[in-house]
Amino acid sequence: MHKFFAMDAMTILFVAAMAIFIGGSFYVLIREYKKKKEKKDTTGATNTLQMQLQAYERLTLLVDRIALPSLISRVGNQLGFTARDMQLLLTQNIKQEYEYNITQQIYVSADAWTSIKNLKDQNISIINQIANILPEEATGMDLSKVILEFLMNDRKADLPELVNEVLSFEAKKLM
Repeated sequence: MHKFFAMDAMTILFVAAMAIFIGGSFYVLIREYKKKKEKKDTTGATNTLQMQLQAYERLTLLVDRIALPSLISRVGNQLGFTARDMQLLLTQNIKQEYEYNITQQIYVSADAWTSIKNLKDQNISIINQIANILPEEATGMDLSKVILEFLMNDRKADLPELVNEVLSFEAKKLM
């Protein structure tokens, strides 16, 4: 009976050691899993913040590129263009820039994206309205000149500055 008890004690000791080993292994695995998950969550939040800030940066660049003075200085000096040709060129450039950046809306607030969309729409409207009042024989340079004069005389037309303020304010809230 003493031998049987001794073997039984050894078996119990072995089983207890195995249980401690298995329990400790599970504890270490769970702890490591939680650490990796926390690190992934932190990395994910950092990546999301970085993408949001990059979106605000890209949209600020978009605002500059579709602001009428900037747009006209880039593409508005085409010699030999009629006012209608220039109207088409300017509106196409605005639409292309907007479409190129349309995916950025998922990273910014609805207000920020709405302000971008309103800027695009307003600029296209200004171009079209001015082009429609010009005589048929007007040149592209005439259209560019009248647009720039309009912008200088109508401070309400300075929407790009307001949109940039919205974008800057929201980007600063993220930092």
